[in-house]
Amino acid sequence: MNIGIVLYPTYGGSGVVATELGKYLAKKGHEIHFITYSQPVRLGSFRENITYHEVTVSDYPLFDYEPYETVLASKMVDVAKHEQLDILHVHYAIPHASAAFMAREILKSQGITIPFVTTLHGTDITLVGKDPSFEPVITFCLNQSDAVTAVSESLKKDTYEHFSTDREIQVIPNFIPIEPLKPVDLSVRRRFALDEEPIFCHVSNFRKVKRVQDVLKVFGKVNEEVKSQLILAGDGPERYTLEQLCRELDLCDRVTFIGKVRDTQHVLELADLFMLPSETESFGLAALEAMALGVPVISSNTGGIPEVNIHGETGFLSDVGDIDDMAKNALFLLMDKEIHAKFKANAYKRAQEFDIERVVCEYERLYERLLK
Repeated sequence: MNIGIVLYPTYGGSGVVATELGKYLAKKGHEIHFITYSQPVRLGSFRENITYHEVTVSDYPLFDYEPYETVLASKMVDVAKHEQLDILHVHYAIPHASAAFMAREILKSQGITIPFVTTLHGTDITLVGKDPSFEPVITFCLNQSDAVTAVSESLKKDTYEHFSTDREIQVIPNFIPIEPLKPVDLSVRRRFALDEEPIFCHVSNFRKVKRVQDVLKVFGKVNEEVKSQLILAGDGPERYTLEQLCRELDLCDRVTFIGKVRDTQHVLELADLFMLPSETESFGLAALEAMALGVPVISSNTGGIPEVNIHGETGFLSDVGDIDDMAKNALFLLMDKEIHAKFKANAYKRAQEFDIERVVCEYERLYERLLK
């Protein structure tokens, strides 16, 4: 199949999943065409069966805001016609679904029929999508999509609650490639911690919804009982506040900010515990990435996280903002090596259920159904 994938090319979960989906489909022999405004950060170097089409917006003095949606739709039409696409798959509803609808109708007027799939990733529904100024457009585009998928049952439920749609929503979860576990490189680990010190890790875009200050507060409580180290990967609007809190709690000698990381595996494999105390998560991809490396997860119980992190098996779930409970759960895992080892094994086993090879087949079957 010739598949057009429209995405945000950034470090966010939707962009990462869309890029990895395209790469895996290309590996299976499909022709993949990424359509976006810059090269996806997870795309890497040249790959067989993959073409990147850049969407360039002209900066006319007339426009206070660049008309990206219109230019994107035009680019989708151009790629669809000249690359003979079979299907368009847009990730994140705003503005990709409305641009896809426009492109489909333009193509239809030229005698070309191309279905489009809209995949919902979370904040396009739970945060941005609830803005009244977006709601009519999102509702219309959901109803006009040839198929709609969501990355979790929780997100599917939220979509039906917030939008007037009778469109069937198929849940196809996020995924990652699962590789055999390998021993930690102690020479790298010792750059961050002594052998007897546990390492906590958190990876995110440091937005308010991630509650990164809770990470530091929980870590501080645990550190009072068990001297530990914390690695924070990522960057964003809350970093300055987090750095200030780090100084206030006198933890700076035990916290390492490493900034944005293209491949988080090299950070996560050093960790003994991963923390995800978010206000809301449609899925919790970062938690899954940690579990795939055998790292238990201490998280909130919101959104789709409980569909990934199983309480009492792969880690622990706490109410949003319950710092004391999170610290208690972390100490429970760290105080007993046998229990920690059991949770590590459970986390890895659970992650295998989200292996890319299993999940991508669901997308292929969906494409094939739409093309019949």
